[in-house]
Amino acid sequence: MTVTGNGTGTGTGAEWWRGAVIYQIYPRSFRDASGDGLGDLAGITETLDYVAGLGVEAIWISPFYKSPMRDFGYDIADHRAVDPLFGTLDDFRRLLDKAHDLNLKVLIDLVLSHTSDEHPWFAESRQSRDNPKADWYVWADPKADGTAPNNWLSVFGGVAWSWEPRRRQYYLHNFLATQPDLNLHNTAVQDQLLSDAAFWLDLGVDGFRLDAVNFCTHDPALRDNPPLQPGERPTDGVHLDNPYAYQRHLYDKTQPETLTILKRLRSLTDRYDRRATMGEVSGDNSLAIAADYTKGGDRLNMAYTFNLLTPTFSAAHLRAVVEEMEGGIDDGWPCWAFSNHDVVRAVSRWSNDGDGDDDFARLLMALLLSLRGSVCLYQGEELGLPEAEVPFERLQDPYGKAFWPEFKGRDGCRTPMPWRAAEDHAGFSPAEPWLPIDPRHLERAVDRQDHVPGSLLNAYRGFLAWRRRQPALRWGSLRFADLDEPLLAFERRHAGQQLLALFNCSPEPQSARLTAWPGLAALDGHGFAASLENARLQVPRYGVFFGAIQQASGNGD
Repeated sequence: MTVTGNGTGTGTGAEWWRGAVIYQIYPRSFRDASGDGLGDLAGITETLDYVAGLGVEAIWISPFYKSPMRDFGYDIADHRAVDPLFGTLDDFRRLLDKAHDLNLKVLIDLVLSHTSDEHPWFAESRQSRDNPKADWYVWADPKADGTAPNNWLSVFGGVAWSWEPRRRQYYLHNFLATQPDLNLHNTAVQDQLLSDAAFWLDLGVDGFRLDAVNFCTHDPALRDNPPLQPGERPTDGVHLDNPYAYQRHLYDKTQPETLTILKRLRSLTDRYDRRATMGEVSGDNSLAIAADYTKGGDRLNMAYTFNLLTPTFSAAHLRAVVEEMEGGIDDGWPCWAFSNHDVVRAVSRWSNDGDGDDDFARLLMALLLSLRGSVCLYQGEELGLPEAEVPFERLQDPYGKAFWPEFKGRDGCRTPMPWRAAEDHAGFSPAEPWLPIDPRHLERAVDRQDHVPGSLLNAYRGFLAWRRRQPALRWGSLRFADLDEPLLAFERRHAGQQLLALFNCSPEPQSARLTAWPGLAALDGHGFAASLENARLQVPRYGVFFGAIQQASGNGD
């Protein structure tokens, strides 16, 4: 067996985030209360009882700041204002009050690495080389032949530099050209962003999810990135049809100065009661970076990577990712996600059935919620929504438009939440929504599953309630057992409770001898059925087994 994880701490008091389940809400697509076809803050408030009824501890709301919406809110034009598309600051206060009344924590996105090109800071910075904001963004002179300063590329395609004739310089944009990168080597920029973060903390938010956190700083010498060597593959989930995938991103992100910013942010949030930070990390060696960004008690509280948001699914892959994270995290804390607003939904990405498979969806639920760490669930994951089909003429995502048809972008995971199957636009809005409703989602609408005992929605509710009673699953150490593919098994231990969790990652029934755990007793109440007799376990397709370990175990076989 392989030992991983310290299992230190519990998710109580100031450390509520340890082992917490965080429900991600993409506000444009959750619920439209204003009737304009776009989700809004009032719509979220109206549906918070549903979210709380799932049994999660917190919500994370994707950006709702004032923005020209070139990248749907991740291009911020005012860090302290709500975009009118989503409502007002008073609407957010009402949302926050209702969430807290329901004992839900509220995390919001904090985007530190870049702004919109319509932000007043950039409007001033681009005017000249000697104005008060001249050094607030990453500017560089052209090469002697007028070309870009180096070979850095944008995640969204093409060169990561755009020309500004007024300064006769290039500015850096790791994403869209309308998303210029802030110069966080400048302490005045850090001070301003921390002041903006304090504004939301003072309003009462319980913490932040930090977007693209390892993009915060760059190599000041602007050295070229080296190419990937033959046989190397990108580790951050970027598609191979994107030229960004052909470089090792050594200098355009993940610089050591980022740690200074994270420590300053942690110092700020620690001055408030019971606040938390969660970082999104992508790129080369992202698991090691996430571990580095969370250990030591003075950086982020938790972080997640894209390593489980890629197309690869197998027991061996899952084990390798978790072991690599645990191998470097020390006293840090991971957060795990299988789906979010940037990737194909897991039931489509990992299943042979693109329409979704409820047995497979239940397996993913139990597996995700049994790993050591905190968990992010993406809206609609509890319904088993497959990736939506969005025709090119309805496509909104600039990333998808740039790489169509090999990569269809992120719109397929961002379509509106289906609330009531028989209503117009699935009860999301009385108006035509900004993205179309996939007809396959109607049969999985909330009202189609809400009162059905065997539905996936109720499986989530039941499993989350059962998990809350299992301290080993929420806070315990994790140790893998050496079982053969397609079985994945690990022990979780905490405060006297010892569990074995076993998962059949195959659409075919499997059996296993569990002689390494004499006295193993099957647990119930979690919603899964498996047969254990004389140490022989029979697991159905995509089945799950939880057992109570009665004594210290030896090696698995």
